[in-house]
Amino acid sequence: MPPSPYRHPRRSLAAPLIEWVANAPRFARWRRRVLSRLPFLPLRSDVVDIVYLTWLVPVAHVRSHVPDGVDLWQRDGLTPFTILTYRHRHFGPALLGPLRKLFASPLQSNWRLYLREAPAGAPGGRTVLFTHNALSNLLYVLGARSMSDALPADLPARFVHQKTDDGTYTTDIAPGVGSAPALSACVRRSRSTDLPPAFARLFAGWREAVAFLALQDAAVVSVPGTPRLAHAEIDLPIPMDEVLCAQGVQVDCPLVDAWHPVGPPLCFVVPRVSFRVWSERLLPTGATH
Repeated sequence: MPPSPYRHPRRSLAAPLIEWVANAPRFARWRRRVLSRLPFLPLRSDVVDIVYLTWLVPVAHVRSHVPDGVDLWQRDGLTPFTILTYRHRHFGPALLGPLRKLFASPLQSNWRLYLREAPAGAPGGRTVLFTHNALSNLLYVLGARSMSDALPADLPARFVHQKTDDGTYTTDIAPGVGSAPALSACVRRSRSTDLPPAFARLFAGWREAVAFLALQDAAVVSVPGTPRLAHAEIDLPIPMDEVLCAQGVQVDCPLVDAWHPVGPPLCFVVPRVSFRVWSERLLPTGATH
């Protein structure tokens, strides 16, 4: 299922124009023709306060979000679905070096499923499938929607993601009347490495589960109006010894609830990591298994 068209979170005189810019298919086709002939400009951000929430959901309930021919990782009919939310630190072109400080530091939330293997036509590596993305800054949303196929982002009406001194992380994503997903979550750092029972049946231990969920090499997303996938190579070198255990105090996500997850989410926190996007490309037509 391709990402939904962008809808602005608030109705206003400017909303139709913003939606037109974010959704313009003719501009997207022109941009693909031009940028496909140019080298990709790698992007960098020093992200902080990364909170991972992962549920095990029945594969049958998420099939509408999976392009034909793409194989999800699954065990016993269950597959992981992760929401990770974080704050950027100056997200912009890596080649700018210190001048990257001129760029903003928006909040971002990625919603993703895990593939059994990279799609045909893509470099190998651990690959996820984006289902939703949210950014707190309208300029970044419009940039992602108009200049990229791999990050079809939405703007929530309210986006809060903050840490308190006692190790509690609070996230609130409210879509308003827009196309962003909804999430309300509060997690707290914990010393326990016990996996929720459903995860304990699929992974040998906490470290193995966290490595599988956090260490990724690429992301793909369906491209609206085409049968193709956009593929982005990423670098997220998370030191496993720095990952923090966490427990969900309160987690409410209507999308996940509709999929009837098995048991509570597995939660953990990554304090900081340097994040890079190395490339973006459209995979050849029919490049799915």
